[in-house]
Amino acid sequence: MKIIAYSYSEPLLEPAPAPEIWGQEIDRTYQDLGGRQQLQQLLKDCETEQIQYLLIHKLEELGDTVPEICSRLTQLETLGIQLIVLGETQTENKANLLKLLAEIQRNQHSRSIRKAQARNRIKALPPPGKAPYGYRRGKDKYTVDKSTSPVVKDFFEHFLLYGSLRGSVRYLAKKYNKKISASTGRRWLTNPVYRGDLAYQNGQVISNTHIPIISREEAAQIDRLLRRNRRLPPRTASSPRSLAGLAVCAECKSPMTVSKVTAYRQDKEYLYLRPIDCPKQPKCRGFSYQEILQLTIERICEDLPAAVAALQMPDVNGIKAGIVGAIDSKQAILEQLPLLIDSGILDTETAALRAYKVRTEIAELQSKLAQLPPVNLRETAQTVSLTEFWLDLSESERRFYFREFIRQIELLREGAAVKVEIIFIF
Repeated sequence: MKIIAYSYSEPLLEPAPAPEIWGQEIDRTYQDLGGRQQLQQLLKDCETEQIQYLLIHKLEELGDTVPEICSRLTQLETLGIQLIVLGETQTENKANLLKLLAEIQRNQHSRSIRKAQARNRIKALPPPGKAPYGYRRGKDKYTVDKSTSPVVKDFFEHFLLYGSLRGSVRYLAKKYNKKISASTGRRWLTNPVYRGDLAYQNGQVISNTHIPIISREEAAQIDRLLRRNRRLPPRTASSPRSLAGLAVCAECKSPMTVSKVTAYRQDKEYLYLRPIDCPKQPKCRGFSYQEILQLTIERICEDLPAAVAALQMPDVNGIKAGIVGAIDSKQAILEQLPLLIDSGILDTETAALRAYKVRTEIAELQSKLAQLPPVNLRETAQTVSLTEFWLDLSESERRFYFREFIRQIELLREGAAVKVEIIFIF
């Protein structure tokens, strides 16, 4: 009894199957990648050899269309070869052949669509669908829409300046009457298209495919701000006060909110930090906002240099140099591909597959590079440890820097005095 096996896979969509998928000893294996030359060879061999069984995983591997599959089934039946389909139940095939053929036809149609989309990915063409706001669909890439791209650019610049997603959404609505939801704004901030890259449904990213609206440095800063804001309580990222979302009562462990009080018939206002949900009776008293702000600045100037000096920090510059070197070496590979095609070492399709893989690897390296700290922490700590630095900042600017360094500010009343303890992020 002679048993053979046949497998077909499309390199654009799936890897070749492993030899052990058959689960039993096979006399001979035929495998096609993209074409069906081995299937033709299999049928020729069956005409001259005594073969009892042919194993396949799915019927649709026998052809690209239902008529092709039926034709090959007829050939195998004429040769007296019993076909065993491992991925399908034999009784279902016989009981409902029409349903099976309809399913095969749907699968083949879906497969042809996915193959066409895969070919577009290899060519770095935009995915199907409407272009993101700020772009238009060109012949083979996105082009900047001059009427809407300034709106997107202004949105990014506002977020970089204030670090507030909801604040930037309100800014667009007020200045341009462009109303978007916070979730849409977050998708804008994380969309690779605005960074000059293409992202596909399979999760892979190809870099530098069209003109970006924001630079790599701005994109890296946006990612850092989004990660930082995830640590804060909801809606505090857009608060106008620098201590919002950071202060906690050391006695009741309740987060504190900023309350504003105005005197009767006076324009002057007073700010206080009060516990949001204090379980104690009587409840913990509030703190003067300006007093806590001053104490926080003093504590930062005293504690930050020592905290940074005690850190065991990796050689960021060395890591950056290594990643940049890896990117340069992969760029060199891309530059060599046309020469390999001209010399006949690679055909056009193989070179396109190789270029696609290298470009996705470059995108991954650029993502790692963007996650590294953009500045030297020790040098920055020396600058922000000066009292004059903080006093020259506005509240929104102080909010930005506080959240770069501080995870939490604990407030404890000791008689008439107030003790401030700062928990740094690092």
